[in-house]
Order: sequence, then C-alpha cells, then structure tokens
Amino acid sequence: MFDKIVIANRGEIALRILRACRELGVKTVAVHSEPDRNLKHVLLADESVCIGPAASQDSYLHTPAIISAAEVTDAVAIHPGYGFLSENADFAEKVQQSGFTFIGPNPDTIRMMGDKISAKKAMIEAGIPCVPGSGGPLSDNDEKNLKLAHKIGYPVIIKAAGGGGGRGMRTVHTDATLLSAINLTRAEAGAAFGNDTLYMEKFLENPRHIEFQVLSDSHGNAIHLGERDCSMQRRHQKVVEEAPAPGITEEQRREIGERCTKACTDIGYLGAGTFEFLYENGKFYFIEMNTRVQVEHPVTEMITGFDIVKEQLHIAAGEPLSITQDQVRIQGHAIECRLNAEDPETFMPCPGTIDQFHMPGGPGIRCETHIYNGYPVPPYYDSMIGKLIAHGENRRSAIARMNTALSEIIIDGIKTNIPLQQDIISDAAFIDGEQNIHYLEKKLGLY
Repeated sequence: MFDKIVIANRGEIALRILRACRELGVKTVAVHSEPDRNLKHVLLADESVCIGPAASQDSYLHTPAIISAAEVTDAVAIHPGYGFLSENADFAEKVQQSGFTFIGPNPDTIRMMGDKISAKKAMIEAGIPCVPGSGGPLSDNDEKNLKLAHKIGYPVIIKAAGGGGGRGMRTVHTDATLLSAINLTRAEAGAAFGNDTLYMEKFLENPRHIEFQVLSDSHGNAIHLGERDCSMQRRHQKVVEEAPAPGITEEQRREIGERCTKACTDIGYLGAGTFEFLYENGKFYFIEMNTRVQVEHPVTEMITGFDIVKEQLHIAAGEPLSITQDQVRIQGHAIECRLNAEDPETFMPCPGTIDQFHMPGGPGIRCETHIYNGYPVPPYYDSMIGKLIAHGENRRSAIARMNTALSEIIIDGIKTNIPLQQDIISDAAFIDGEQNIHYLEKKLGLY
C-alpha cells in the first residue's frame, strides 16, 4: 500500500478519500486553492499545499502545480476524485511520466472512453448493446446527414464526441432543424471541449438512466456491484440516485453486469468505473463510461457493504480485488439526495457562510459533506455541498428514512435545494418507481 498520496480535489469527495486513506494507514497531502484553505479535509490532512488562486484553471486544473506538490511532499500517488482532472488522459499521463501512480485507469483507456465514438465502438466489439446511431463521426455533408437521420428515425440527438456533464447535445425532431442543430452543436463542442467531432443517435422518448458499477484489477479480475437508477435529472444533471434500480430483475442484472465485466477485461480496464445506459421497454443501451469514482457511489456501498474508494487504492497499488463476483451480495435499498447551495426555485447558486449546520441521524442514514458551522461556501466551484444517503431493508423503508432525514437536516445562512429534494421524495410517481430522465424537468415545467 502507498505510504503517502496527494488528494487532487476539494469538497466532500476529498474528505471521503482522506477517510479511506486513514483506514488504510496512508498519509495524505491536501492540495487546495487560496480560498479553500479552511476546507475540512485540508485541516485534517497530514500535510497541505496551496496550489494557486481561486480560479480552477490556476489551481485544481493546473497540472504542474499538483505534480509539484507531490514532489515536494514525497508523495507516491495522486487520487483525482471526480470532476476537475479525474478523466483527463493528459493529466494521468503526466502523473505517470513524473514517476507517480495515478489512482485510476491507464491514460489510453481514459482517452478511448472519453471519446464517445471510440467508446461505443469498443463496447459494440465487447458485446455491449448501444443506442442505434451514426456508428462514427458525422460528416460535413448535409445530404448524408439528412439521410442518416431518416435511417435512424426521428427524433434524433446530436452529441459531441468529447462532451460530458450534459453539455454538447441537441435533440432534433424534423429535417427543418437538423442542419442548424449540427452546426450549433459543432461550434459549441469546439469551444467547450476543443473537439468539434459529432455523432448522431436515436433519441429515446422516455428512458431511465441506469448505470453499473465495476471494479477491475491488474490481475485480470473484474466484478460489478449491481446497478443504480439516476433518472431524476435536471438539465442532464443527476439530482437523486438510488440502488438497486426499481424493476430490474436479477436476470437482467446478471446479464448486463457480466457483459460489463467482460468489457473491462477486453479493454484492460484498471480501477473503479461506471457503465451508463439508457433503459427503455426492457432494453439497455450503452451511452458512455465514466472512468472514475462517481458522485453517487455511496448508494452502491450501502447495499453491498463494500468500500469502493479503498478498493481504488488497493487496485492502484497493484493488489488483486479483495472479493469475487459470487461474494457480492445486494442487501436492502439506498437513496441519495444531492445537497446544493442553490435557490430551490431558480436553481441559481447561493454561496455564503453557513451560520448553522445540523447533521441528521438515525438508522441507515449517512451524510457526506465538508461543511460545518461558519464554513464559507465559495462562489468559484460547483454548488454541491454534500450528499444525504438513506438505506433501508426495502425501497419504501429507504424513502421513509430519507424523508425523516430531510426534515431533520439544518443548513442556515444560505439557500439550498432541500425543499426540492423533499418534494421529489414525496412525489407519487417517484414513490412508485415510475420516473424517467424527463420526469423532473416536466414536473418543474422545464421540458
């Protein structure tokens, strides 16, 4: 196991990584921007290094500063968490070239999965079902693109090959808007991702978003930990996640899970990853693979009793997986509500100082957050300030516990999305497990 690692992130995920390191006896170095010097994990880490001013590009996205921090503290590995540089193949490559271990997949794998076209090609070869689409990049030939749309069948969705986080995509319903949508998306993709390559897929009308958690080591072993349902979304951003997914049978779980683990061994995957699917009419369609730990990983941990972050560290250190597939047991149900510093009606970020914070408790309740009384929520980063997770013997129990936890939690001094989460958890369609990826936006009048 590593002697010391750099945690190249901030907020709740940085604190989560620190806790895993402490359990394993691994020393930690917290790198942070100037306004983040009072983050909880920075105060708790064995060492801390300021790597730049508030702007992400000058701190958390500044590769030389992060690698320098590893050098001056004699760290041996770097954990990127999620977001920031976690899926940046160039960063992973530079970490390795500098003599450190990148706690994640190999750079070539990140690069292949980061390009949605090459990712789909690899998945098709591995036997993973994919959404019908262009099968490659869109050309600049308008006539060809119109014919392709007719072949796939409207509605279609135009996507950026290098996109992510809900950006770089447009839905098209007719010939009249297809070409303009392609041109607009191409321009946006080039500006946002430095890659204007696009592809086209069939737009599924009312699918659910279901993803499979996988882990794969350097010894040829791969397992899956079941699936999560992340269908409650706003602007392609997940709001509520749960595991296991309502209505998915054990047979479906086994079939898709086995295909995902086979794909991991086929591509030589290393570490934790997530296969994301759209699910409609009993069929799964691969959309992308996330080559990092997910925000929503706690719901999987709650139903399996398995520590995903600790396993990331074991795998990166060259150790084999600690369990086999037949040892994975799914027990009960877990739900996660993301807690954001934002207006629950306008969704505008609401930075400011936390005047009072009270964490909920009780059986099956887990709260992942870095905030505390007097903590100043900065305006420079993502508005998520924590995650509330409830586990119960079944889905109804988990929902009831989440309702209680949401009524107990106190975050004063700023606005949060807690009222929205209470509304979702009490929603009749959600309680019955009938949500899809458009449900929340329709409920909010945004779709």
